[in-house]
Amino acid sequence: MLVATDSLTKRYGAFTALESCSLTVDRGEIFGLLGPNGAGKTTLLRLLMGYIVPTAGTARIAGFDSRRESLAVRSCTAYLPGEARLFRRMNGHAVLDFFADLRRECRRDEAARVADRLELDCRRQVARMSTGMRQKLALAVVLATDAALVILDEPTANLDPTARGEVLKLVLEARAAGRTVIFSSHVLSEVEETCDRVVIVRRGSIVHEQSIEAMRRSHRITARLTGPIGDVPTELRGRVTMTADAARGVTIESSDNLAPLLGWLARLPLEEVRIEPVGLSAVYDQFK
Repeated sequence: MLVATDSLTKRYGAFTALESCSLTVDRGEIFGLLGPNGAGKTTLLRLLMGYIVPTAGTARIAGFDSRRESLAVRSCTAYLPGEARLFRRMNGHAVLDFFADLRRECRRDEAARVADRLELDCRRQVARMSTGMRQKLALAVVLATDAALVILDEPTANLDPTARGEVLKLVLEARAAGRTVIFSSHVLSEVEETCDRVVIVRRGSIVHEQSIEAMRRSHRITARLTGPIGDVPTELRGRVTMTADAARGVTIESSDNLAPLLGWLARLPLEEVRIEPVGLSAVYDQFK
């Protein structure tokens, strides 16, 4: 594993921003963080980077303690904060030059390539850039940095649909190159499209962890009953739940591949059958 936290906690007086957070992130994984504003996602990322001191618990990146060895942690990490601040008097080219000179892992030619892919005009002064353009410039710096871990806090905020799609491609390319990505976002479709695993954070606590691959195997079947329905067959128990209602409707949920269910479904007295995958939105809604 590349990232590990153990009972990581951050309190501000009586307010708990993060409570007993324990998680791991494997090397070469895209790990998603989901949750509403104020859930504790950014607090977790800042604790990982060593920018704030935990009240309790520990965090480690690449074997380095985020509190005691924060410089070593940052040397192997490329971090995009939720609100990136750039030098307003510089133009885009000068910003890329600055970060490439500041950190040898930031490849100037790669930063220019990312900026081109995001259709960013680097000749413009930062002060005269839109919020979306400044986001693209920050992304060019972060994604061009050759680091084992890339942390992206709301990377597609303020971007148009075309740029959003390009950012997701760049994230997938980072994984293909062997890098690990922590991807924090409010956009469920982006997380579902890119991430291997996701956790949902609510009120400072992790309330759910989900493998995207396992989620894609899950399906929900809704139908109307035309006759009495029996129990779930023994061989399907543990993988299927069935709920009937007074309006002669039935909902069947499968947590595994659909193929073993089809023979059983064909024998049931059903009509108006609808089969759909259980997407991340349905999982997220369970924890509102």
